[in-house]
Amino acid sequence: MKFATAIVTLLMGVLCFGTMVDAQETEGRILDNRQKSIIPIAAFTATGDLENLKHALNEGLEAGLSVNEIKEILVHIYAYAGFPRALNGINTFMSVLDTRKAQGINDLLGKEATPVPDNFNPNAYGHQVRNALVGKDISKRTSGYPIFAPVIDKFLVEHLFADIFYRDVLNHQQRELVTISVLSAMTGTDPQLKGHLRIAKNQGFSTEELEDFVAVIGTKVDTAAAERAEEALAEVLGRASAQPRRKALTVSRAEEPTPAPADHFTGKAGVSSRFTATGEANYRGAIVNFAKGARTAWHTHPLGQTLIVISGSGLVQSDGEEIQEIKPGDVVWIPAHERHWHGAAPDMPMSHAAISSAQNGSTVAWLEQVTDEEYKTAD
Repeated sequence: MKFATAIVTLLMGVLCFGTMVDAQETEGRILDNRQKSIIPIAAFTATGDLENLKHALNEGLEAGLSVNEIKEILVHIYAYAGFPRALNGINTFMSVLDTRKAQGINDLLGKEATPVPDNFNPNAYGHQVRNALVGKDISKRTSGYPIFAPVIDKFLVEHLFADIFYRDVLNHQQRELVTISVLSAMTGTDPQLKGHLRIAKNQGFSTEELEDFVAVIGTKVDTAAAERAEEALAEVLGRASAQPRRKALTVSRAEEPTPAPADHFTGKAGVSSRFTATGEANYRGAIVNFAKGARTAWHTHPLGQTLIVISGSGLVQSDGEEIQEIKPGDVVWIPAHERHWHGAAPDMPMSHAAISSAQNGSTVAWLEQVTDEEYKTAD
């Protein structure tokens, strides 16, 4: 056992040295696309925003994250946001992969975690990992929660920092990026966020990379979350007196459309320019571009939906009513729980903005596809 502990100590020493080298090499850099794609995946999983999570998962795969890396991100999140959020994220990822497979996309599976050795000592390894992360020995504390509730410290050391951190599908720096993304997205976790921002610096993230992290939170996730992260980072960097910068407005640049899921759409359709309200507002939306003949499946919205036609010629139908033609400038209001569909005309594409509010984290309930017979009644 002493030999095994010594080996772990040696390995963690190497890890600490490598981290110091990495810290020197990363000064002045910003996050790469793979790192940036981790942030909204972790944040939307933590908040239960599954619709935006689908988009983030697609972006992560397109940025080069492997299937196993994303699975590991979702598994890691349960330690910080709970099993329900992590399991919802995993189920959403399964749905995204099924859709991409149906579209002929073969995503990189990636490497599996290295098996735990037979002589693995989770207590020794966990303490070594935690000490390396925080940059000092905190294995023999005499006050605080480890004394008041020692079982929670045992779980942290032997499960989180040993069982989970031993899994090398993600490195420790990537795990910290997941963690600070989760803690920024959640409310009431400011002390933990500050602590993990310090750990992120210990793991080699430069000041510029952490500032870039805050910027990604603001543009990809939520401005309120970015303000929390910015204020926490200011304190970590010794800027405690600085007030968080509040922007009067934000501009989200148009992105390349991502394919609409085949299980909810017929024909070719793409979704772009997604947006989510911040603060007390509860709406979200996107621009949907339909090729001619493409349409949604039947569906409902818990709090209704507004469509604003931008270009082309389209169709919309409420269950039991006649199909209506819609043109640029038309505004369509769909009441809550109203079964309906919408899409392009048979001979012309159509684009519209779609805006709806979320109830319990969801904006839509998808039903069966619109059959060709139902759609052809528009001819």
